[in-house]
Amino acid sequence: MLRMHNDGLITLPPPRNRRPDARVRLSALSDPQPRLEQPAAALKPLTWSRVQHKAQSRLWNELIERYHYLGHTLLPGAQLRYLVYAAEQPVAALGFGAAAWMCAPRDRDIGWSHAQRERHLHRVVNNARFLILPWVHSKNLASMLLAQAARILPEDWLAVYGYRPLLLETFVETPRFRGTCYKAANWTCLGQTKGRGKLGQAGKQSEPIKDIWIYPLDRRFREVLTR
Repeated sequence: MLRMHNDGLITLPPPRNRRPDARVRLSALSDPQPRLEQPAAALKPLTWSRVQHKAQSRLWNELIERYHYLGHTLLPGAQLRYLVYAAEQPVAALGFGAAAWMCAPRDRDIGWSHAQRERHLHRVVNNARFLILPWVHSKNLASMLLAQAARILPEDWLAVYGYRPLLLETFVETPRFRGTCYKAANWTCLGQTKGRGKLGQAGKQSEPIKDIWIYPLDRRFREVLTR
């Protein structure tokens, strides 16, 4: 049904388990646009605009609140947000923020100790939001955007925060999504969360199960993160 909704064949009601963010006022800026149906290659060159000004922030917030199933929440810690345009039309919005404090499959894959995680966690960045606007139907666009993000983000992060991230992570809710675009962009699935959240009790699920995906930004990321 989600696929039919995304393809415009049916219209599903908005999710009932999410409270709108009262800080975000929706306006005509984020109104639906005419359907854009072109392969990703035909949309090039795509323009990445890092959100730096009030007008950009307002548009990003509106698009995420209106069209992303998680809605708008403030991203934790260090963060970068992007709007992606084809010509002058926005086609996607992405947000990157602080990594999860603990994630057993990720931590086992890195092989770091508790002390090493405390020291180096800031070098891991979470792809917290990834939205292709619902009227944009472009084959291979999602994986192309992820590949471009892996090239653009490290330089921007260095410019803003003074260091380069070494690893990207994201959490894909199942069975709502399959993570196909991450797989196509050469991300690696490490397993699943337990669904306990940050403050959940051991052995008790309080949140949806999510697949854990990572993408190295440096081939030596394990060596650096375990120093």
